[in-house]
Amino acid sequence: MTPAGFSADWSAWGPTDLAARRRAQQREIDDVPADPGTVVEEAESGWVGAVVGVEAAGGVQAVSLEDRRGRTRAFPLGHGFLVDGEPVRLVAPAPRTSAPAAPRRTASGSVAVDGAAARVARASRIWVEGTHDAELVEKVWGEDLRLEGVVVEPLHGADDLVGALREFSPGPGRRVGVLLDHLVSGSKESRIAAEAMALSGARDNVLVLGHPYVDVWQAVKPQLLGLDRWPDIPRDVDIKIGTLRALGWPHASQRDVAHGWKRILGTVGSYADLEPALLGRVEELIDFVTAEPQG
Repeated sequence: MTPAGFSADWSAWGPTDLAARRRAQQREIDDVPADPGTVVEEAESGWVGAVVGVEAAGGVQAVSLEDRRGRTRAFPLGHGFLVDGEPVRLVAPAPRTSAPAAPRRTASGSVAVDGAAARVARASRIWVEGTHDAELVEKVWGEDLRLEGVVVEPLHGADDLVGALREFSPGPGRRVGVLLDHLVSGSKESRIAAEAMALSGARDNVLVLGHPYVDVWQAVKPQLLGLDRWPDIPRDVDIKIGTLRALGWPHASQRDVAHGWKRILGTVGSYADLEPALLGRVEELIDFVTAEPQG
C-alpha cells in the first residue's frame, strides 16, 4: 500500500539501474597497491592489519594482513577494503625493479675488479721498515697491489736504506717507493731520506715518504681499541713494549709483541680504520711505482 501523497515509480529501481549504480560507485574507488606495511581494514570482518605479503593460491591472489597482536589472516584482493576509513580496491603491488648493485670496494676504498688475475710482479717495489708495516699495507691495500703487480718488502730497519738502493739499482721501470716511520723534521729518518734521494739515479726513480708516528702501530686509529689516543712512551723505552705495558697487555717477550700486534691488526677492516697521514703516503707510493715509464 502506497502512503498518501507518495507516488512511487518502481521502474526507476530496476536491476539494470542498480547494477549501473554499483559500477559507477566502484569506478570512483581508488586502487591502492598492497605494499608491505600498508595498514588496511577488511570491511566485512572488521579485521585491521598491515600488509605482510601477497600470494597466489588456487588462481586467486590473496593479501595477508597482520594485526597488532601478530595474528595473520588472508583475504582475496579487490574491493571491500578501507584505508584511512575510505573504501579502496586493493591491488597487487607493482613488481619491484632491483636497483643496480653498488660496485664492490676493496679494503682501500677503490673499486674492486672481480675476476681479474693477479698481474705478474713488476720490477718496481715498495719498501717498508718492518714486518708489521708490510702486514698492515697488505691488509688494506693487498687486493689493489696484487692487481697492479706490486710487491711490498720489509727493510727490517731503515738504517741501511742507501746501501739497499745501491744494490737494487733503481731506473726507468724499476722504481722504489719507500715508506718510513717517524719522518719528521730533525729525525734520524729525515736524514736517511735525504741521503737516499741524493743518490745518483734516484731523482726520478726513488720516492721516500713517511708518516709522523714513531711506529706504524700508531697509524691505527686508537678508538678501535677503546682509547682516546695512543699512550705516550718515553724515548728510551721500546715503543712496542712500552705501548703493550701501558695497555696492560703481556709485554715480556717477542711472542707477546707479536700477539699484541695481531690483536691491533685484527681491529683493522678497511682504510677508514687508519689515520689519514698514513693513507695518503701509501696511495702516493702506489701511484709512483705503477706509473708507466715515460718515453
